[in-house]
Amino acid sequence: MKVLVVYCHPCPDSFSAALRETVLAALEKSGHDIRLTDLYAAGFDPVMSDAERRGYHTPVENEAPVADHLADLRWCEGLVFVYPTWWYAQPAMLKGWLDRVWIPHATFTLPEGQGPIGRVLTNIRSIAVVTTLGSPWWWWMVMGAPGRRILLSGFKPLVHPRCRTRWFGLHKMDSVTRDARERFLARVGSRIGAM
Repeated sequence: MKVLVVYCHPCPDSFSAALRETVLAALEKSGHDIRLTDLYAAGFDPVMSDAERRGYHTPVENEAPVADHLADLRWCEGLVFVYPTWWYAQPAMLKGWLDRVWIPHATFTLPEGQGPIGRVLTNIRSIAVVTTLGSPWWWWMVMGAPGRRILLSGFKPLVHPRCRTRWFGLHKMDSVTRDARERFLARVGSRIGAM
């Protein structure tokens, strides 16, 4: 499977970086064709400009600022997000990537009348999220699991109708033991290859 890994963390020595390396190694071991988008390393600008916003609904024109990212989305069959959960959702850098790259006509069609959003990226048949969270699991559920809902439920209408979704979350990241972090790395490593 062709898998795009979207990684978002500013620190090269973070636990998220260890998760990224675990994901890449497991995908490679399973024989997947991989592309990595490291948003911080690439210097991705998460801020939508005035011109981008004004051209947001204009087919083709709206693709120019993010053409390379769209090419990766059109190429992939699997999508893996690796990032820390901050304030219950994706970091601003990743949220900016979603805002700027997942644009009308290129990644979905706008509804007509009362109809639903239309699928465009039906090549994507599998989405996985690998993240860490400061909150305990029960509090995350009380809050409505917003980060999970954005990427897994929110993308469902845009990709293949039978797209598989997987969530790997390590809760209480700020207080878990080294042993718990190692077990989480092992769990991700043993399961992510089955995209």
